[in-house]
Amino acid sequence: MDVMDPTDPEGRTAPMDLNADLGEGFGHWTLTDDDALLDCVTSANVACGFHAGDASVMRRVCDTAAARGVRIGAQVAYRDLAGFGRRSMDVPPAELTAEVAYQIGALRVFAEAAGSAVSYVKPHGALYNRAVWDDDQAAAVIEGVRLAGGELAVLGLPGSRLLAHAGAAGLTAVTEAFADRAYTPEGTLVPRGEPGAVVHDADEVVRRSVGMAVDGGVLGADGSRTAVAARSLCVHGDTPGAAALARRVRAALEAAGVTVRAFA
Repeated sequence: MDVMDPTDPEGRTAPMDLNADLGEGFGHWTLTDDDALLDCVTSANVACGFHAGDASVMRRVCDTAAARGVRIGAQVAYRDLAGFGRRSMDVPPAELTAEVAYQIGALRVFAEAAGSAVSYVKPHGALYNRAVWDDDQAAAVIEGVRLAGGELAVLGLPGSRLLAHAGAAGLTAVTEAFADRAYTPEGTLVPRGEPGAVVHDADEVVRRSVGMAVDGGVLGADGSRTAVAARSLCVHGDTPGAAALARRVRAALEAAGVTVRAFA
């Protein structure tokens, strides 16, 4: 299983990728401050039209990301514009496989037109969380990645079924942590419907980010230390003030001696 190890063999603090969810607008409606976020992130998870985004938004984000040297990733989701991809759905595996491949293919057109490429895949919202534990849905996502073709890495939660299936398929599995989400003692994300699931205090988000990058851990929702080994750190683009928060996180990581760069 090819899982990208976040630890340095000589005990040094390993580099950290900084990613954000981008392109989450639709038509005249905008949500994420894509231009400002692309000034400080190293990887862009671009919405592919199923939970947010449309052709014009995808093209614009890919053009800007390519111009700024930011890695482009396909953020695939359940077909759920009304629920922003955060509602649980039971999609037959064959259908999910086709829809994942469809989303990657759509984004690939715009990435390549911009002189770049889609280099990784990250599920969004309910699909991301479902693929942590659901073997059938996780396998369907990976089969969709394989159907789309190319040597695409897969971002996911450490220990998830998604990354297990990615590794088994010969794809690079990249472990991910979340700067602004609360963790359970088991290392999974606290469901958004529960109190405290999203960390809103900017100072706390910055402290947690540095702790995960340097010490490999974070305080869980019950106050106990939860191990979080990750090569990529996500700041949600739909969080109010996300761009300013991402800049603070990056500056704090660099001040702590962490090299911020896209995963290899």
